[in-house]
Amino acid sequence: MKILITGANGYIGSKLLPLLAEKGYEVVALVRDKMRLHLEEKILAKITILEIDLLHLSPSMVVPQDIDVAYYFIHSMSHPTKDFAVLDKNIAENFLQLINKTSCKQIIYLSGLQDYSPSKHLASRIEVESILRGANAPLTTLRAAIIIGSGSASFEIMRDLVEKLPIMIAPKWIKSLCQPIAVRDVLNY
Repeated sequence: MKILITGANGYIGSKLLPLLAEKGYEVVALVRDKMRLHLEEKILAKITILEIDLLHLSPSMVVPQDIDVAYYFIHSMSHPTKDFAVLDKNIAENFLQLINKTSCKQIIYLSGLQDYSPSKHLASRIEVESILRGANAPLTTLRAAIIIGSGSASFEIMRDLVEKLPIMIAPKWIKSLCQPIAVRDVLNY
């Protein structure tokens, strides 16, 4: 089985990629900058790396035709531009152009929990899901709130607050309910 992982150097992609490679799957890592993909040599020897910037797609950019499953782990919140929702939309549309030229049988998208009045961040993830539904392959959306694990943005923010602030006046949003999930559970699912 040939598996494409977009956002392979992100938090979840970088953890899932070695697991799949070790299990013997043929893994294709799609990254914007291959110099940011930090993997052990034994894993690098088992995967194919494609350096494609989905924000600036050109006709020469292609993925292997025989992709069976594609994981979509791209989110633009850390991009320097303030309008990450526009970037997310453009990237999802460009991904669709690439993946629809393959024999992909399943797309798996990691999104956020939905709310009746979503934040700009969650509204963007909902829009990306809507775009991905237009693929030739069926879409499975996994929804997660805060993913807890060493290295995750949420975990690192909480750790920094606890280590650096012995006392903190809590803002109102501290009472917001959340359904965190462990990174190992996300990878298992």
